[in-house]
Amino acid sequence: MNHHIGTSPDGLPLACVMGSMDLLRPLALAGYPCAALGRTDSPTLASRYARTTLSWDAATEPEALVDKLVAFGLRQDQPPVLFYEEDSKLLMISRYRSHLARAFRFVVADAGLVEDLVDKSRFRLLAERLNLPVPKTRLLRPAAMDEAPDLDLSFPIIIKPTRRTRAWLALGEAGKAHQVDSPAGLRALWPHLASGGQDLLAQEMIPGPESCIESYHVFVDRWGDIAGEFTGRKIRTYPEAYGHTTALTITDEADVTALGRDLTRRLDLRGVAKFDFKRAPDGSLHLLEVNPRFNLWHLAGALAGVNLPALVYADLLGLPRPVTRRARAGVEWCHMVNDFAAIRASGTPLAAWALWALRCDGKSAMAWDDPMPVLRGAWRLFAARRTAARGTTATPARG
Repeated sequence: MNHHIGTSPDGLPLACVMGSMDLLRPLALAGYPCAALGRTDSPTLASRYARTTLSWDAATEPEALVDKLVAFGLRQDQPPVLFYEEDSKLLMISRYRSHLARAFRFVVADAGLVEDLVDKSRFRLLAERLNLPVPKTRLLRPAAMDEAPDLDLSFPIIIKPTRRTRAWLALGEAGKAHQVDSPAGLRALWPHLASGGQDLLAQEMIPGPESCIESYHVFVDRWGDIAGEFTGRKIRTYPEAYGHTTALTITDEADVTALGRDLTRRLDLRGVAKFDFKRAPDGSLHLLEVNPRFNLWHLAGALAGVNLPALVYADLLGLPRPVTRRARAGVEWCHMVNDFAAIRASGTPLAAWALWALRCDGKSAMAWDDPMPVLRGAWRLFAARRTAARGTTATPARG
């Protein structure tokens, strides 16, 4: 459903959110008028804070989506501010920035830097050139090699795609990476990797669970000054190893902040970014990736006192920046559904988790004053499972 509301009653242009409630809610908390942009089944479209919506189907190609967005932006009385949360939307905005700039205001890193950071094979070369503190990494081309190579890496290693594509998911790799414990294990896995037909990276593994992954979040303004920053740490992921974040906490780690600031300068970064580090048993920090886009951490950051999306909005409009204080360590966030799955997989007592989750400061898509996104998300999950069950039932048995 697509509406046109023109200028908001308070005279401010729309904050157009292509992302989850973890991105829309910080802007709503700051009092900015929001529009939800997403696929027709996106829970964000149901938010009471969305003054208007724009939807598209899953098959919409980037070029068509850009045209749809520009048409929407030009219908508004003032150019809206565009926010984005996924790599695919980051790449679309970066590659079509001049076209989108006809209708929107937005921040995005330099085009070359975006490509270097999203493509992990290019990121490896960037890390070597700038001497970034990444674990030792090698490029693999399984489809072009009959046998697994002898790597000059210390095992265990992790194997991850240069980009997370359908081919990677088709291999049954739901997480972000796959652990290989020995050269023999790599040889055994090689035919499976080769069947995916894509380039991969092999990287020395930093010991420790996913809760050793810490992050630095930053917004750098057009002049190269840091307008806002905070640090955080993962609590849980699903799957447990190399999975997606289901619970996190805001921290106040001086060494994470110092290293994040240093890398921001080395990359000559502008806009927003998240630096992921893994803390080794000796306390050292190793850079895993840099994501130059908005992300699910922003709700927790806003609740802790550093609302990066609101700072971006204010800067792009030339408004006074919202008051920002040093992020309050200990603010916690979770995605209730996914964290429940993580807890069940880990064997943690459900009663203890339920008490923790209820006290959690931020819950993805779940708020008493805005219940429809979580209800819509639950219905979408139920419908998907019912469709999958019907498909399984309808499949004839093979003798």
